[in-house]
Amino acid sequence: MATAMTASRSPLSLISPRSPFAVSPLTGSKPEHRGLSHWMNRVLEELGSLQNSPDRDTVHDLRVAIRRCRSLAAVMEEVDPHPAWPEMRKVARKLFRGLGKLRDEQVMEEWIKKLGPENDPLRAQLLASLETGEKQSSDDALRVAAKFDEKEWTRLERGLRQRIRLVPVGGLAAECLALERFEEAKELHNRALRTERPKPWHSLRIGLKRFRYTLEGLLPDHYAAWSENLKRIQDLLGDVHDLDVLSEILEENKTSDSSESLKAWQEKIAHERHERIEIYRQLTLGKTSLWHEWRHNLPHGQRLEASAMARLRSTARATDRHSQRTGQVSRIAMRLFELLRRVDAAPLFHEAAMRRLMHAAAKLHGVGSARGRNLSQKAVRKFLLRLTIPPNWTSEQWDLMAWSVRFHRGPEPRQKNGFRRLPEEQQTAVRALAGVLRLARALRKSGLEGAVGLRCEKSTEAVVLSVPGLLDTVEIAARLAAAKHLLESVLEKPLILKSVPKPEKPPAPMAHPSEPPEVAEAPAPA
Repeated sequence: MATAMTASRSPLSLISPRSPFAVSPLTGSKPEHRGLSHWMNRVLEELGSLQNSPDRDTVHDLRVAIRRCRSLAAVMEEVDPHPAWPEMRKVARKLFRGLGKLRDEQVMEEWIKKLGPENDPLRAQLLASLETGEKQSSDDALRVAAKFDEKEWTRLERGLRQRIRLVPVGGLAAECLALERFEEAKELHNRALRTERPKPWHSLRIGLKRFRYTLEGLLPDHYAAWSENLKRIQDLLGDVHDLDVLSEILEENKTSDSSESLKAWQEKIAHERHERIEIYRQLTLGKTSLWHEWRHNLPHGQRLEASAMARLRSTARATDRHSQRTGQVSRIAMRLFELLRRVDAAPLFHEAAMRRLMHAAAKLHGVGSARGRNLSQKAVRKFLLRLTIPPNWTSEQWDLMAWSVRFHRGPEPRQKNGFRRLPEEQQTAVRALAGVLRLARALRKSGLEGAVGLRCEKSTEAVVLSVPGLLDTVEIAARLAAAKHLLESVLEKPLILKSVPKPEKPPAPMAHPSEPPEVAEAPAPA
């Protein structure tokens, strides 16, 4: 719950005295980064304080620390399907909820004292009811806290400390995740502005918190620049939610004797609520909108494309047990795609979205495990479809990419099940992408170590692919014949693989006669 806020505060006082965009948020001294490990350890510290004295500040601080951990876990689950993330959220769930009722009662007590005159009988009645309930809630919270599994929490912290590195702090993948949280919160903002009902405004408050905590955990430079305004906006929305809860409590305690007093309370609550919503509107609408400023400093254009691909690479690293092999196939596949596009092997290789689909399928084709279990090719497609679609992608493009990964090995696509329901042009796109991946995998398995030296030519009779160092054996010939079949169905002509000499490696630079020979360093101790 947000703390109470005076109604006389000017809207201008909520704006940072120095615009966070006067200088780039990535310049100047580095802000202190409080990541997942910090907040998981903070939970244990605040838990000890709570068990000694469950005062209001301790209850608030413990709930905030848990919320930060759970928010980061929810973000990481979108790129890393490791079971430790939902397990962490589950371990903390009962404690978080157990503290919720106590915190609500503590905040309501503050609001009642703030809004009601001391001689108001309804004020005294509400405070007496809250005092009784608060004692019971405090006892319940302490019982839940005593059952919290600190050893399991510590074990999870050690493991998740490593897994969160899949998304480097301040990196492109972090920017993509922050943008996704921004877009979610912005949509909730749009919905809330269309109504005065409490539920959309409460959802906006939750969405803004998730955006804020994602920035704090993954983009500390951005958070340092925006934290003041984010906190003030969050306080405004917290006040609106608190006032809505107080209004419900008053209705529940309504009696025939208190109708006049209740009416005065509701009018005061409505006034306070309306004032905060108006302040929020002033800060978030128009040319000076904070939403516009935040979006301006999140990825656009080519950087958005790069950040989306970095996000997919994080998922690939989290789910691929053979990342080195996948990397080799990915580089060969992208080179094959570019060569086929340059020689105009088929019109679809020139379509704008095809290269993006090829790049994503090449990165994700090695996905093999999720939630601690191995996945079949069918299960991999279902897993990919459950992921959040990257920014600037359509659901149709994501579906085609998932189909391409589904058929990059194993039986070729046939006219049955879901594949036959795709339009003909989409089926052709899937065959082309999956065909390139099949050929890339076969070339790597046949001894091709990288994409250097690959060449392609097209004639009226065939497409000829020159492969450096390709050995002429029955086994390799059979493997490549099977691998290229799907791609040939798209090219509508034979694909001939021709062996050429490997490119010579450039000679190593000679040491100057006056320089001493290099001495190999001893390996570091394990």
